[in-house]
Amino acid sequence: MLLRRVIEHVREQNWIAIGIDFVIVVVGVYLGIQVSNWNAERETRQRGAEFSQRLRADLKEEGWLYQFMIEYYSDVLAAAERSVDALTGKAPLSNHDLLVNAYRASQYRHGARRRSTYDELVSTGSLGLIKDQKLAGVAARTYRITTLENLVRESLESLYRQAFRMSIPNDVQRALARHCGDRPLKLGDYEGIADVQGYPCTLELPQDAIDAAATSLRSDPMMIRLLRLRIADLETRLGDLTSNNRDVFEGLRDIAMEGR
Repeated sequence: MLLRRVIEHVREQNWIAIGIDFVIVVVGVYLGIQVSNWNAERETRQRGAEFSQRLRADLKEEGWLYQFMIEYYSDVLAAAERSVDALTGKAPLSNHDLLVNAYRASQYRHGARRRSTYDELVSTGSLGLIKDQKLAGVAARTYRITTLENLVRESLESLYRQAFRMSIPNDVQRALARHCGDRPLKLGDYEGIADVQGYPCTLELPQDAIDAAATSLRSDPMMIRLLRLRIADLETRLGDLTSNNRDVFEGLRDIAMEGR
């Protein structure tokens, strides 16, 4: 309809009307572009807000996992130190307590990383949608370091873990797992972290079975050397988590504490 009017005005040489039509066309195009831009910006802001919310939720879970792994492996380290002190005579333990600590020194735990949102942002080139620079920075540092994975892998593949399991009879190992093993813990349960491993326990085994298993540990000179290696490895990784990557630790802690 507008085109027909323009043609008629040209035929009539009505230049004022042609100018008005031209202005109408320009303004219409401009408004159309602006509306399109506004819609695009609104959609971008909405996507950014949704990604930020998802990323923050992932990092809260990462913060809990980070805290759990520090406290859990600190307990493992303490058990390893008590074990080596007992075997060297520095701080003697009963056969029962030696078995419990030596067993706990061999343990490991892992947790599933919550990185799906960050990986999606990276793969789609959408990191710029996260306007909160602190949030984006904590995420980048958290998902770039591999300390947690290294800690779990080294614990699983620990030579001490292998030696302990080869030295102790399987029925004793089953009793240790049943009565002194890691307690289950729900994601996000901060209060329960301290009770996962370091709780008091009693093996329901005959004393001669306990004594025989402890004697096997005490008579193997390699146990002391492997425990020392285990301690050194744990101290290195815990140092990475709490000192070398302290900015990650503090950033995750701040995010995890939001709303608590």
